[in-house]
Amino acid sequence: MDDASNNTRIDTASRMITVSPQTIYRSFLNSEDLVSWLPPKGMSGEIEMFDPREGGSYKLTLMYETEHSNPGKTTEETDVVQGTFMELVPDKRIVISVKFISNDPAFSGEMIQKWLLEPNSGGTKVTIICENVPEGIKKEDHDIGLRSTLENLALYTE
Repeated sequence: MDDASNNTRIDTASRMITVSPQTIYRSFLNSEDLVSWLPPKGMSGEIEMFDPREGGSYKLTLMYETEHSNPGKTTEETDVVQGTFMELVPDKRIVISVKFISNDPAFSGEMIQKWLLEPNSGGTKVTIICENVPEGIKKEDHDIGLRSTLENLALYTE
């Protein structure tokens, strides 16, 4: 069962962020905002195209800024991602189809990212649910990356 199409792994992370769901939702709709907080620690990003509407897509290159023990998915130093906005529910939910551009079958397939924004008295609980995580992404690395991205989002919006 090494076929990536049979992959059903789900990784999740959550964090309370002390701003409104509206502020967090807006940070997804502007390419400059998104590229400022989305790359996890040790990476930077560059957006080649960006069309933030349901059915719209984006292309993002993540570049490793520091020495790292794992090669990138696209090149030794980069991960290139093709994303499609599947669902945009203002101030509540963002669902994105993510495909890594890679020749390695361990990174093939479509990962679905669901971003849930739940208002709370202290701000917003942000939950990321990643479904069909490619087998080439180590769970411990992905967990660290998801937490780092949520920390970046908090720092960017708070």
